Amino acid sequence: MPSFRESRDFLLKHRTDYDAAVKGFRWPEPIAFNWAIDWFDAELARPANRDNVGLWIVDVAAGTETKRTFGELSRRSNQVANWLRAKGLRRGDHLLLVLNNVAPLWEIMLAAMKLGVVVIPATTLLTTEELADRVKRGRARMIITDEHQVAKCAGLPKDGVIFVNTSEAPIAGWTPLAEAYAAPDTFKADGPTNADDPLLLYFTSGTTALPKLVRHSHRSYPVGALSTMYWLGLQPGDVHVNISSPGWAKHAWSTFFAPWNAGATVLMINQAPFNAAALLDVLVRCKVTTFCAPPTVWRLMIQEDLAARKVSLREVCGAGEPLNPEVINKVHDAWGLTIRDGYGQTETTAQIANSPGQKVKAGAMGRPMPGYTVRVLDADGMPTDEGEICLDLNAERPAGLMQGYADAEGKLSGANDSVYRTGDVASLDEDGYLTFVGRADDVFKSSDYRISPFELESVLIEHEAVAEAAIVPTPDDIRLSVPKAYVLLTAGTPASKETAAAILRYTHERLAPFKRIRRLEFVKELPKTISGKIRRNQLRRVEYQGSAADVVRGVEFHEKDVLG
Repeated sequence: MPSFRESRDFLLKHRTDYDAAVKGFRWPEPIAFNWAIDWFDAELARPANRDNVGLWIVDVAAGTETKRTFGELSRRSNQVANWLRAKGLRRGDHLLLVLNNVAPLWEIMLAAMKLGVVVIPATTLLTTEELADRVKRGRARMIITDEHQVAKCAGLPKDGVIFVNTSEAPIAGWTPLAEAYAAPDTFKADGPTNADDPLLLYFTSGTTALPKLVRHSHRSYPVGALSTMYWLGLQPGDVHVNISSPGWAKHAWSTFFAPWNAGATVLMINQAPFNAAALLDVLVRCKVTTFCAPPTVWRLMIQEDLAARKVSLREVCGAGEPLNPEVINKVHDAWGLTIRDGYGQTETTAQIANSPGQKVKAGAMGRPMPGYTVRVLDADGMPTDEGEICLDLNAERPAGLMQGYADAEGKLSGANDSVYRTGDVASLDEDGYLTFVGRADDVFKSSDYRISPFELESVLIEHEAVAEAAIVPTPDDIRLSVPKAYVLLTAGTPASKETAAAILRYTHERLAPFKRIRRLEFVKELPKTISGKIRRNQLRRVEYQGSAADVVRGVEFHEKDVLG
């Protein structure tokens, strides 16, 4: 079997030759390998490369920039690793990381890898309750965050948990991360890192009340991201921008492992609120060569005069949901570039995509990436032209597949059968191209965030006015879809604007912003199966096809109308 370097170089050599890449690619041998030490330090931070910019952060609102060379990132992550060790963290301990796109995030990630500490990436949008769940079920021994999260952490358990803050001003009860940069800048590991040692724990939405814990190893994301590097078309020396928030798998995919596998510069653009014109200005000024963004961003970008921007882009990609032809055509007309879709999950790296050099079919998300054997199967496990996307694990297990879903004791499940079922449905054409159809369950995406209906419904029914509720996606021009609630009110409660406002305020206080319910429809009856389960698929048809069969319609309220 090849080494990591050999597998990586093979994909770079066949960057635009899909057939040769699929036929000849082999995953590296699953040997002891610490990506942060054996690749980042040994290759990217070696004398020939150490002065190259590895991380570049542009803060649009503040008008500031931060740059870190590969050599600086290596040294600073060594200091953080030594400091974490001095604070008592050991191989296998869990660290909850709740930061925005600031340089310490990358330094901490590298440091944790070197030390063998398991990172739990989390978005800063989480509520206090969600943070508490991650501390408890994630068994976190340390939390690292900024001053904006301190209030939310006030009620978290203090026993056995170390609270670290990145702010410059001292905060009572918190240890400043600044101490770390006085530690020695050379690091010695306490032993080898095995391929199956745990590295990352992601909380992902599911159809149950609590999110699942997805566990990745020191092999699955660092090595598995070779497929993501191939899809994005990255090359050494590229300046790569990926629009994604920390805490989500796509952030690790495209702003950490994939670009640094290629030896590219990671360029982050911080904006609040999002501004398409300002984003385009940075792409031009910083001579960005590769760019990936969710459909929400692309739809906002095409409202600008793209042709007037003299970009240096070579590759443009989209992820999260299929892009409509209008967006693809406008970008191609302006820049002569075709947006290439890609597909994967928190549980995997890029599985299916339109890589450079492939023919792009309208609406299709592409073909299986090198190293992934994809099957489209029906419920009985038989091949079909439209069915669930499955990974064949009988031959060579793809390196990018998770170790499994971890329970409270760390026991794994979900990725140990002959196939791994993604839960997503696709159609397969005669040329091997797959087109996304939908979810096998009811989870949907809004602005590239996965939304669990069950989770939102669980909050809704706690309100005194709600007897029953069902959440489904409804189309939205910007976010692709937003959560809508069909609500059966308790007896005597009026289906009024005031009631809608009260329910929305209640849920907004208990849900992260990206999960917020944007529309309500009060109904007198919800469609159900004989066994009493709500038929969300019928409600979906109402929203997307205008079909009201078997659904008793009610009165609808929009968030903007009742809350202002």
